[in-house]
Amino acid sequence: MAMSATIRIDNSKSGISDGGSVNVSCGQQRSLIGLTRDDLKTALGEVGVPARQLRMRANQLWRWVYNRGVTSFDEMTDVAKELRGLLDEQFSLERPEIVSEQISNDGTRKWLLRLAPDDLGRRQDIETVFIPEADRGTLCISSQVGCTLTCTFCHTGTQRLVRNLTGGEIVSQILLARDRLGEWPHQLAANQQAPASGRYITNVVLMGMGEPLYNFDNVKDAIEIASDGEGLSLSKRRITLSTSGVVPEIVRAGNEIGTMLAISLHATTDEVRNKLVPLNKKYPIAQLLQACRDYPGLSNARRITFEYVMLKGVNNSIADAKRLVQLLKGIPAKVNLIPFNPWPGASFECAEWETIEKFAEIVNRAGYSSPVRTPRGRDIMAACGQLKSASQRLTASERRELVEARAS
Repeated sequence: MAMSATIRIDNSKSGISDGGSVNVSCGQQRSLIGLTRDDLKTALGEVGVPARQLRMRANQLWRWVYNRGVTSFDEMTDVAKELRGLLDEQFSLERPEIVSEQISNDGTRKWLLRLAPDDLGRRQDIETVFIPEADRGTLCISSQVGCTLTCTFCHTGTQRLVRNLTGGEIVSQILLARDRLGEWPHQLAANQQAPASGRYITNVVLMGMGEPLYNFDNVKDAIEIASDGEGLSLSKRRITLSTSGVVPEIVRAGNEIGTMLAISLHATTDEVRNKLVPLNKKYPIAQLLQACRDYPGLSNARRITFEYVMLKGVNNSIADAKRLVQLLKGIPAKVNLIPFNPWPGASFECAEWETIEKFAEIVNRAGYSSPVRTPRGRDIMAACGQLKSASQRLTASERRELVEARAS
């Protein structure tokens, strides 16, 4: 019988900063990972690359970093040696440090990643999960250290927000996963069992730690990089942004980011959703669903996914199923029914399987696809709602110290 495993990896490099905005540095070097094309050209100009070369050099670096996955400037063989030396002095291509890699008995992998140190030397941790399936591979990435929200059924919600991730830290999760899975061209060329598509990671979901729409600009930059056709080249139809319902940003996300959208709904009445997803007190169900109806590009080909965790005696009744169908009327949608994944201290239980099946049948008969998500990675706490790191929020005095350190 397959057993889950934990691999401890000793890396000494990585890192990051405080609560909202963050200053990340690798020594005195600036990370090139996460810079948009325009920012990359600006950064190269600041270290003396001639203006007439900026576009060409930025394109070269872009392909080396995001298409070939290099981790050293020395590997960039079509860049002059002198320029490679300058880049090595000024910039970094480092990934986050892998503290541990856990492999579930179902093949799911979870990485505990340590980010680069902030100006006070503090380092924060996040978790990233890869879920392999027969016809796809889904990478679940984080957008914050901790979470802004306090959803009562979610383990991450018990960890207060430490800070937003930078665009580079979000993108780095994809790069690191490709490293570990062997998905770069040179790795695939040497792998006789490589997938015919050339991809282990076919889908990316922002469903890890954090609320992506409360880190809008950094998430937007990261997705722009991930979907660029000359780099990671992930179709936006293969990237899903999940939100607990930050209503003012939903339509904006459709206009400016343009990925698939998932809504963490989990209840059919405001009374219940107020308890499960406290953000509902600010943006109740009616407002949330109107924002979904207004989502740019909404169609049967671009349906919204509604996530619904099945909690025994809370939101799993026949009446809930019928209300859900009425709420979604007129919205091209699918419903992911998620058996509750337990975590230490949780006050909920998973609905019984027979109840989940009856719920799914009602939703399905109404014309909505309603797959029951098979729990994956439960044995390593990698399933939906189970992610959490030990990073702690900065105290007020530590925040003041950080501001003073940056000022000096």
